[in-house]
Amino acid sequence: MTTQSHDLGYRALFAHPEMVRELITGFTPFKLLDGVALSAFKRINTDYVSERPSARQGDLVWRVQLGDEFLYVYILLECQSGVDRWMALRMQTYVGLLCQDLVKRHELSPGLRLPPLLPLVLYNGGPRWNASIDLAELLMEAPAGLAALQPSQRYVLIDQQRLDPAALEANDDLLALLFRIELSHIPDVLHTHLRALLAWFRDTPQTSLRTSVWAWWKTLAARRNDNQALFDIASLEDADMDATMINWAEELREIGRQEGLALAGISKEEMRAEGRAQGRAEGRAEGQVMALRATLEKVLRIRFGAVPEQAVQRLDRATQEELETWIERSVTAPSLAGLFGADAAPPV
Repeated sequence: MTTQSHDLGYRALFAHPEMVRELITGFTPFKLLDGVALSAFKRINTDYVSERPSARQGDLVWRVQLGDEFLYVYILLECQSGVDRWMALRMQTYVGLLCQDLVKRHELSPGLRLPPLLPLVLYNGGPRWNASIDLAELLMEAPAGLAALQPSQRYVLIDQQRLDPAALEANDDLLALLFRIELSHIPDVLHTHLRALLAWFRDTPQTSLRTSVWAWWKTLAARRNDNQALFDIASLEDADMDATMINWAEELREIGRQEGLALAGISKEEMRAEGRAQGRAEGRAEGQVMALRATLEKVLRIRFGAVPEQAVQRLDRATQEELETWIERSVTAPSLAGLFGADAAPPV
């Protein structure tokens, strides 16, 4: 999955006014669009920004009517792994081209003034965004008397990877749900967010937004597991939701198990070999349980050191479902107590 493909998923989402409104009201300090009707939003063609439009496919510009005035929202998608030191300078260029085009098209206020703008950068890369959001910080200190003549530009940064988890969880909007899904490990997607997304698809009629959410999901699924068929939301149209949940749960559980194995350096071949060896000795069903138990013990030794005898005894009594759950949790559990949970924790 390439960065460009991932950008396409988000561009599909922000081609819808409701998603733009949720982005601004839910993830910026500006509440001026709360309650604004979707009919007040109009998508603006961005072909003006370059003689080579393909160079700026991340640009999204919306015009929002607020009473008798217009607000232009400029969204720049930066779904990339690196941080651009010169983003403030780039944004100044883009905003300048937009304003120049408004003048050329005679789309100014009656007083021939340019409209206010809201420049946004949506970033979901891994490294923390440490580029300046103010162009002034990229300029040398001007000689006395010239400071007021220097260029100025700021933008609003939405750093998806570092959104406040509590605030994100408290947000009931669709966009917040999609952000939670993207930022979650597979077990969390399975146990919490997936049902909410399936419910949204069940209750939402066939609209272009539904199609765009499906496109976003496909890019995420392909990036997570390189298998777009894994999360076949489109099949829900004629399928029973609970039955689909069961099928997806099994597939997601396997992905979570593989995340734990990868963390411990255990290959799929080792896992299968352990299962085959134990299966010949104890039978296929018991062999699978024993293989899971051995795998989990190895993960625990790698993550937490020597495994206390009480914990080993608890593993010996565990069911296959418990072992699978603990393998999934082992990816992020901070301790043995955090892994087993309060109800099932052994006295360690």
